[in-house]
Amino acid sequence: MARALVRRALSLAAAASSPAKASPSFSTAVVPLRSPMDEHLLRLLRSEISYISDHRPPYPPPKTFKSFGVEDRPGEQWVRLRAAGGGAEEVKIDATMFDGAAVPPPDAPLFQRVESLERGPRLHLSLIVEVTRADRVLGFICSAWPDELVVRHVLTLREANGSSTGNGGRDFMKLGAKERESVRKFLQEREVDDELAEFLHEYIANKEKMELLRWLKTECLAGISMTLDLFHPWELKSNRPRASGSGVKELLYCAPFAQLVPVGIVIFTHQIV
Repeated sequence: MARALVRRALSLAAAASSPAKASPSFSTAVVPLRSPMDEHLLRLLRSEISYISDHRPPYPPPKTFKSFGVEDRPGEQWVRLRAAGGGAEEVKIDATMFDGAAVPPPDAPLFQRVESLERGPRLHLSLIVEVTRADRVLGFICSAWPDELVVRHVLTLREANGSSTGNGGRDFMKLGAKERESVRKFLQEREVDDELAEFLHEYIANKEKMELLRWLKTECLAGISMTLDLFHPWELKSNRPRASGSGVKELLYCAPFAQLVPVGIVIFTHQIV
């Protein structure tokens, strides 16, 4: 059903962009009629936009976190944080949208799998931390979980003589215990810690909701309204009741539609539907 809805929507947008051809036997043009499937698709999209806008609206993203300035990038799948350290040092962090989730192993006990389903997915995002100093540029590749920041690789991006290094860095877990503790302390002194991971998860969850609304109102809405002309700005804030069932969720999870949705949106949609 969901696949048919998407194919119908795309065919409507294509039909709107090409002029109608006149029938060879009659002087009037043949205008395609809207089917109940088209109306159902419109109801789903309009209801989804109204529900997110009115009941679970995104909040204005914060512009700072501790000593970091947060650079939001609307339409992009990442966010950047910058902080000026002591002296000529600068810390830059690039964080992705949600790019994975932890799941129990196949041989996990049943109660553990049930608890995991009740809690929902433990989402993951990746960080690239660059610390620019007078003598070199250090890099750290990290994993951010909802309550924990884990260092995965440590690398030197630029040496004191200005030359770039071509090695892939060192696996954090293969370092000695004292070296690992030194790296953790180095990052914690620059506020790259568990609190940052928690902040980024809240920030990215809100950003994904904003990106979903932006995509529904511009990319998705514009293509369909070319033909049906049913979506108006004043309708997006109406008190229209939410469509029953999980049609929107099914639509967002079908393969053709998922290719059009920005990366990460599908995961978060499951939580807000």
